[in-house]
Amino acid sequence: MTLDEKIAQLYGVWVGASNEGAEVAPHQHDMDQPPSLDDLLPTGLGQLTRPFGTAPVDPALGALSLMRTQERIAAANRFGIPAMAHEECLAGFAAWGATTYPVPLSWGASFDPELVRVMAAAIGRDMRAVGIHQGLAPVLDVVRDARWGRVEETIGEDPYLVGTVATAYIQGLESAGIVATLKHFAGYSASRAGRNLAPVSMGPRERADVVLPPFEMAVRESGVRSVMHAYTDTDGMPSAADEELLTGLLRDTWGFDGTVVADYFGIAFLKTLHGVAADWADAAGTALTAGVDIELPTVKTFGQPLREAVAAGRIDEKLVDRALRRVLAQKAELGLLDPGWSPVPPVLAGADLTDPESLRGTVDLDPAAHRALSRRLAEESVILLSNDGVLPLHRPARIALVGPQAETPSAVLGCYSFPVHVGSQHPGTPPGIDLPTLRQALVAEFPGAEIVTVAGCGIDDADTQGFAAAVRAARDADVVVAALGDRAGLFGRGTSGEGCDAESLTLPGVQQQLLDALLDSGTPVVLTLLAGRPYALGRAVTEAAAIVQSFFPGQEGTPALAGVLGGRIAPSGRLPVSVPAHPAVQPSTYLAAPLARASEVSNIDPAAAFAFGHGLTYTTFAWDGLDVPGTGTGPDGRAVTGTDGEVELSFTVRNTGDRAGSEVVQVYLHDPVASVVQPVQRLVGYLRLPLEAGEASRVRVTVPADVAAFTGRDGRRVVEPGALELRLAASSTDVRLTVRAELTGPARQVDHTRRLHAQVTAAGAGA
Repeated sequence: MTLDEKIAQLYGVWVGASNEGAEVAPHQHDMDQPPSLDDLLPTGLGQLTRPFGTAPVDPALGALSLMRTQERIAAANRFGIPAMAHEECLAGFAAWGATTYPVPLSWGASFDPELVRVMAAAIGRDMRAVGIHQGLAPVLDVVRDARWGRVEETIGEDPYLVGTVATAYIQGLESAGIVATLKHFAGYSASRAGRNLAPVSMGPRERADVVLPPFEMAVRESGVRSVMHAYTDTDGMPSAADEELLTGLLRDTWGFDGTVVADYFGIAFLKTLHGVAADWADAAGTALTAGVDIELPTVKTFGQPLREAVAAGRIDEKLVDRALRRVLAQKAELGLLDPGWSPVPPVLAGADLTDPESLRGTVDLDPAAHRALSRRLAEESVILLSNDGVLPLHRPARIALVGPQAETPSAVLGCYSFPVHVGSQHPGTPPGIDLPTLRQALVAEFPGAEIVTVAGCGIDDADTQGFAAAVRAARDADVVVAALGDRAGLFGRGTSGEGCDAESLTLPGVQQQLLDALLDSGTPVVLTLLAGRPYALGRAVTEAAAIVQSFFPGQEGTPALAGVLGGRIAPSGRLPVSVPAHPAVQPSTYLAAPLARASEVSNIDPAAAFAFGHGLTYTTFAWDGLDVPGTGTGPDGRAVTGTDGEVELSFTVRNTGDRAGSEVVQVYLHDPVASVVQPVQRLVGYLRLPLEAGEASRVRVTVPADVAAFTGRDGRRVVEPGALELRLAASSTDVRLTVRAELTGPARQVDHTRRLHAQVTAAGAGA
């Protein structure tokens, strides 16, 4: 291959499919003028950026448009190499008319990796069917400050929860033949003050023990084939320029052999934002040296600047060859280099491709099975934070539904759902999916009730004029459902989402004042949140009759919420992030050292109002029968094992209520004395356990000493001898049983091959 042909495989072009089935057209975006395909295609093309996710397009005609473009790309270059096409898929395939699923924060709330795996496989099959090869998901960033706008895109504040759920998502997506993409590698979510794309201040130990473990788990266990670098710099080193991270750790240590792609415009940012590159060629060379293989979303630094720099000897052509081998190997895996490759995607097989209009409406990306899957995940992710007994509601005659989320169809959607991310720029186009409002869902759930609806205020309005009508409706009702929360958007157009960071965790606008007015009405208030992040809820924490939290639960979210309120659905979600007690106290993650807790030398108490892992049900559970067999026992009753051993234990969980429900068994590790400061506790295992009324199950837990490993004083991961506590808990603040253990023997250095999981399994024990 010539130098031009090599480089052409290392960049993408941002395109938009045609709604008439014609070829894609380069997308005009804010960062640059679109390139000419006529100029680019004779040497080839590496990637097509978001053909379905740029403008609303009928799925069948979008597939035809992509197919025709692929024919043109392959015909134009002398090797016949087509492009890889990628799309966003964070809350479902980001295409017009495709099912929208709950956002990743709701995946975390479900504590159900298997369901997330099934969802991802369904998303992947839809993408593959229309000709897409790569999905830019999932996000493995661990929440460090809930003011960050992209909290909704994360899975939670605990590395183990993030790693296990994200790994399941990747396995599902990859099972459908879609290349999953880990992002953002690494540290993006730890930006100062929760500001998007702000610098990251953390030491190497926090990075190694909090930020990197989810990525390590995914690389080891998921089969992931692509990684996206983060925008941010950590201690002055931008991720896109970090050879130690992208090559030394990711490839040389962990053994990753896929592609590293740039976050959109991230290579150019080395010059424009980070100031570590003098010109575009310098940015290209820096990124290639670090280990970035593909420039996205479109050609900029990897085009003419790279070509001229290699020709002039400024950049070694071996770096181009290294990236090219990875790109072509991945295309070969996908069959794109096969002699018999066909551009016809599965949904168009056998169709009359000469009559595009006959194809319109023939591809359904929102079938009933997908909606049922979205509904199930939405139901499992609803979290009952508090309840004085008012829920489930028992035949209320009049419900006052008050708040800005009451009649907003998009209240269930996150920033990266197609109707918000793209559809909002096309106001005349219908969303392409059914989005029942909360009012509609309540009408269906409570057919005998009169439902009086008053907005009271907008999401982020300063106007309180609607309060009077809201309070009147509340006083005349049997119960108030206060529908509050966020509006997803981009770069300041929402209160949650990319570039929509919060100054504090007070509810946006005047919603807290509205909530206080409703609490003063004298009518029981059920606070119902449709949001992208946790908020401090003020008086409602103690004064609301009940609080129901959901994190943008997707198109089936309002029926799920209504079902929980009415009791048709037993709430079973658990908090993947802590709900703060105070709006300005951040970070308030549970994953904190003793000095991060309340003390006598500070007047600020960072304790959460509702802690990580918390969630109530409509039944009760008893935990008992703890047994710790198979290990030595010390004189004080501790389980004794070596630093290379494991602790086994078992106990019984029984549903002692009168209806079915799900308990989420959580296993936390507490290390009271270590050579470096440790968090007070951290999650090392969990199990979602559904039980019928009166049913019991024997839970067995195996905790290898490896999970007690941390980064020691010398920067290497170590398992140290000494005392440990294994806390068997219903949440990070609700410990039901405790096992004291002792690790004996020498300190033991471990690496990326160590055991990552405490195994938690269950077997039925009868009634």
